[in-house]
Amino acid sequence: MKMNIIKKLIPYAFVGVISGATTFGAINYFNEKNSDSDFSYFAPKNSDARYASFNMTGVGEDFVKASKMTVPAVVSIKNYADRTNRRSEQDMFDLFFGNPFGGQPRQQQQPPQNMPSGMGSGVIISPDGYIISNNHVIAGASKLEVVLSNKKSYVANLVGTDPTTDIALLKIEEKGLPYLNFANSDNVEVGQWVLAVGNPMGLNSTVTAGIVSAKGRSIDLLSQQSRTPIESFIQTDAAINPGNSGGALVNPNGELIGINSAISSKTGYYEGYGFAVPSNLARKVVEDIKKFGLVQRGFLGVNTLDLSDTRQVTAYNQQNKTNLKAGEGVYLTQVVAKGGAEAAGLRTGDIITKVDNTVISSYYDLSFAVGSKRPGDKVAVTYTRNGRSNTVDVTLRDERGGTSFRSKADLTVTEKIGSEFEPLSDRFKTDYGLNSGVIAKNVVSGSEMAKIGVVDNYIIVEVNGKPVNSQKDVEKILQGYSGNVQVKYVDEYGRITTRGFKMP
Repeated sequence: MKMNIIKKLIPYAFVGVISGATTFGAINYFNEKNSDSDFSYFAPKNSDARYASFNMTGVGEDFVKASKMTVPAVVSIKNYADRTNRRSEQDMFDLFFGNPFGGQPRQQQQPPQNMPSGMGSGVIISPDGYIISNNHVIAGASKLEVVLSNKKSYVANLVGTDPTTDIALLKIEEKGLPYLNFANSDNVEVGQWVLAVGNPMGLNSTVTAGIVSAKGRSIDLLSQQSRTPIESFIQTDAAINPGNSGGALVNPNGELIGINSAISSKTGYYEGYGFAVPSNLARKVVEDIKKFGLVQRGFLGVNTLDLSDTRQVTAYNQQNKTNLKAGEGVYLTQVVAKGGAEAAGLRTGDIITKVDNTVISSYYDLSFAVGSKRPGDKVAVTYTRNGRSNTVDVTLRDERGGTSFRSKADLTVTEKIGSEFEPLSDRFKTDYGLNSGVIAKNVVSGSEMAKIGVVDNYIIVEVNGKPVNSQKDVEKILQGYSGNVQVKYVDEYGRITTRGFKMP
């Protein structure tokens, strides 16, 4: 009897085995076929499901609570930029000798005029409509539209930006808005749960979960926007994609611990490495912008070498015939005259190892510890000299050597318009048929000069119809001026363009 039953079941078992093998093979086949696609689908193993269930038992309710608090306070930001401002950066070789690969400059396809040039996210931080986002989200905008989670739309005013930290502050005219409170990002721990909330790839009000993977991370991203960047990112594996920039990174209590800014990816999409500006730094920046109209940043008054960067150390040794060893700390290559460091007795050759309670392992540690302070603040700097450790109090100063706060009215012309200028040589003018001109340098992302399409190495020929041959010429024309500014410049392809902006 049993043998008969077994014989009857064998065909069914055989069919089951064949079916399972076919299914397994098909899954592998389609996974391989779709390995390069934008979307992947995963069936969790039983052990994965049990582990996920175990985790969600402890934090599920916290995720729901935090999501309900956060989603209404996160907005979508649409950047409507003047199409003529969206130009690629080229060097001076291309400017005067043409495209090295031949042919005409490649023209990028632009979206219709009524469509945004870019989209990102922002976080409402007060009930009266202040919104924090990234500087790169709003850069070059002629109009900024903010859309709430309830689909209500507003035109936003740009209050101020800080390329140094990639933070921007916007304002919409509304009251009683939902908002998020800043948490103390110094208390964030590696391994703790976090949520990222934003609008990735146009998918509004998207919530993803992950953990804090690392703190104090630098990825050399902001050096493209600023000569003195501050990078001390919170790294997370919560899924962050294009469109999440400017959105919220929150703890399970729904408190803001960071502003999502970047991802590290070979494809441009999520690969498990996201980075957020810590809330303490972001809060300091927006408080400065609201109160003073610009960021108050302190400086030690030193030039440095990052000893944690082996390549920098090797290059420095070869150039200066020294024998510095790579390691932790920041080596002082120069102490600026009349700066805070000089006044406190620091010297060239000292190695800074600590500022207040922050251990200085690299340049970015130092830039964060000092750059998050204001002029006039005192910091305790620990350094080594001739193998001995010392600590001294340093009073920080601004870039001009002052210790008092500055307002927009105190800014120089070049600071207001966001560019410095270097003169052209007479030989250069003769060779290229120019009667006047200065070279734009250190053009600030999102500045007035950047908005009209000027980038580093463009040649400014005239300002308000007057020829310019030095930075002093530019300053003389615009000092005390409050009207519309017309700038004639030569771009990377030798084209002459005249564009204007309202003097700040």
